[in-house]
Amino acid sequence: MLLYIVRHAQSANNALLDQRYRVHDPHLTELGQRQAEILARHLAVGPVREPVVDASTGNPTPHGPGYGITRLYCSPMLRALQTAEPVGRALGLAPEVWVDIHECGGVWRDHGENGGIVGYPGIRRPELQERFPGFTIPENLTDEGWWRDGHEEAHAWNTRAALVADRLRSWAPCDERVAIITHGAFSDCLFHALFGADGTERVYYELYNTSISAVDFGRDGQLSLRYLNRVDHLAPPLVT
Repeated sequence: MLLYIVRHAQSANNALLDQRYRVHDPHLTELGQRQAEILARHLAVGPVREPVVDASTGNPTPHGPGYGITRLYCSPMLRALQTAEPVGRALGLAPEVWVDIHECGGVWRDHGENGGIVGYPGIRRPELQERFPGFTIPENLTDEGWWRDGHEEAHAWNTRAALVADRLRSWAPCDERVAIITHGAFSDCLFHALFGADGTERVYYELYNTSISAVDFGRDGQLSLRYLNRVDHLAPPLVT
């Protein structure tokens, strides 16, 4: 299996100069919407500029125009859903919402001295169905939403990343090309989980908005990080 880890496009929180004004589930900026559309075209028909080698055999894996993605997953956070929408349309795939690949911390907002940190439920099933028709919605995203805590702590998001990594490893024998549209901090945790580190060392995998990283899962259990944080599809002024 070949896994593409894609960070969502620029959100309103990403564009803030003062994080005190962050919101709990931000939408994409106008620039982010442009990034998402460019990403979608690139994944569908753009050139893959680096040959991908099967980690088990050492042989190049054939592909035509585009990345040949066969399954598309996304976080239930609005910025990831909005990024996945044009990607799914360009690829002819129904995005599958995967709750466990949401951003570290969950859906929360710090209201300061007056209210402190408050958790929010996230997008609710009826709203998701209306705003993003055709998306595959899991059972744990209900009419009441999907987030039921305040602010998620580090031990919880590292545990969650380990569970996601285990699920991905279980797919290694398949010949599919899977893309997940997720988040910067969670992607960092996932890389640590996949490559055998616990996330406590002072290493951080920095990712730009709509960056593409590729991990090759060999049938023998070998993992190869093919590339990290590629934004070939974006002109320099669009890189955030």
